[in-house]
Amino acid sequence: MSLSVGIVGLPNVGKSTLFNALLKRQQAYVANFPFATIEPNVGIVPVPDNRLQKLAEVVKNEEKMNSLPPVVPATVEFVDIAGLIAGASKGEGLGNKFLSHIRETSAICHVLRVFSDPTVIKEGSSNPESDFEVVETELKLADLQTLEKQPTFADISRSKKDPNDPELARAKVTDKLREALEKGVPAREVNLNEEEEKIAKTLNLLTSKPILVVLNVDEDDLRRSDEVASYFAERLKINPDCVVAICAKTESELSSLDENDQKAYLADLGISESGLERLIRKAFSTLGLINFLTAGEKEVRAWTIKKGTNAQEASGEIHSDFAKNFIRAEVVSFDDFVLLGGWKASRQAGKVRSEGRDYIVFDGDVIEFLIGK
Repeated sequence: MSLSVGIVGLPNVGKSTLFNALLKRQQAYVANFPFATIEPNVGIVPVPDNRLQKLAEVVKNEEKMNSLPPVVPATVEFVDIAGLIAGASKGEGLGNKFLSHIRETSAICHVLRVFSDPTVIKEGSSNPESDFEVVETELKLADLQTLEKQPTFADISRSKKDPNDPELARAKVTDKLREALEKGVPAREVNLNEEEEKIAKTLNLLTSKPILVVLNVDEDDLRRSDEVASYFAERLKINPDCVVAICAKTESELSSLDENDQKAYLADLGISESGLERLIRKAFSTLGLINFLTAGEKEVRAWTIKKGTNAQEASGEIHSDFAKNFIRAEVVSFDDFVLLGGWKASRQAGKVRSEGRDYIVFDGDVIEFLIGK
């Protein structure tokens, strides 16, 4: 499935520096003045997953291959979006472009300035809490503009007398969302049932998107990154699982090093993994995503699906014909596959299960799909 995360925030908070580090090369134009990014830069970033290399080694040994099969990780698309200022919902700065670009993403990643470098100009930025509120407020105002174009329940009920009319149901949802947003509550926090959720999705509201918050901190703060993240999560009144503290400047420096030098650098900083790895992991967690795995001579690959996806739907991620012609799924856990040494030994040990279309796929399932003609 396609996963796209929009990187947003006020000008000069480190969005493009973070983006460059994510891509491990200078694709975005970084400059010390507002609106250095005008058109959104888009990059496809691989999701770190140590399981893939282990699977590749197992396949090589089992199939007596001369080299490892190709490894294809899951990916996340990150979009570096122009800096926003107050009034964006009315077209101030690059507001219209900002809002149109963010509307196309799956999730919003707020970058907040916590670092103390006085040489980087502050353009409208004052402190993390107010900076976050500026962006959130502009998104809420934009959503209210969207909802103002929708008829109210009172308007529709004058002509629609059938209580089951879908237009009435839609109007009830838009009224509910409008009322919440007028009180400053983002759409993602409005309690909706399953049917209401389906209606709300058709509105494509900006504040209905899941959020991540990146605190761009000084390098000296990295040793206590969890503490910093928890502190600001409380102040921002958001789930701590959605907040990660990283130093974009450090991540940019790390991206220019080879793997061994990266590990040494991280050890010197007193941390075990990069901020980018933590950010990508939190993106998956926030969006409720998991990976299932396929392993064969042709390739070893991770496939991204939503938690709760069944086997037939998961097969469709590989090819739409797989879902149409699904027969069954052969499933083994990653741990058993590696411990036993591949498909053949796993089958002999009785660790491979034949599952039907309604089987709910778990993260790390290694799967072969049997497809009819």
